[in-house]
Amino acid sequence: MATFHEGTIEVFGHDVVRDFRATRALIGLSPQEYNFDRFLTVEEILVFQAGYFGVPAREAKRRTAALLERFGLTDKRRATPLQLSGGMKRRLTLARALVHQPRMLILDEPTAGMDVELRLELWDFLRELNADGMTILMTSHYLEEVELLCQRIGIINEGRLVALEDKSSLMERHGSASLQDIFLDLVGRHARG
Repeated sequence: MATFHEGTIEVFGHDVVRDFRATRALIGLSPQEYNFDRFLTVEEILVFQAGYFGVPAREAKRRTAALLERFGLTDKRRATPLQLSGGMKRRLTLARALVHQPRMLILDEPTAGMDVELRLELWDFLRELNADGMTILMTSHYLEEVELLCQRIGIINEGRLVALEDKSSLMERHGSASLQDIFLDLVGRHARG
């Protein structure tokens, strides 16, 4: 039986219920599953997404062109999602999440299905975004990715949060050089009770 707790959530000082429009504008979401309108072109997907957040058409087109270039999709701008490879779809998902220039980026398994070269490119890009001040919340099953990219780590096992702290203190507290060892230890403890 599920237990529910009441509370509030704020994003950069905005209550997600009372000030939902401002909150949504602050967040870019890149889901694991692709959910594109399959009849729109790559370019239209980005322009329309910007429009949802009130970005004027001229600015939306400028941002779209810049993101298509940044993600290597310029030559696919007139293609539909059905004509894209898995890696290209992943890049389009990220571009769509960024077109309205949010302050926070939520990534659900951002490198799922990516080849090694594209994964390394994405890691560099995420480091750039974070260095420029963007908050990034990422879920990943790839512990190497988490260890390389994240400053604060939460570990969830069977729906329960079993750890949430800075990576350095988590690793120091567990006396381990490997996040995988810490994960296995915490999951094992949780399973034992």
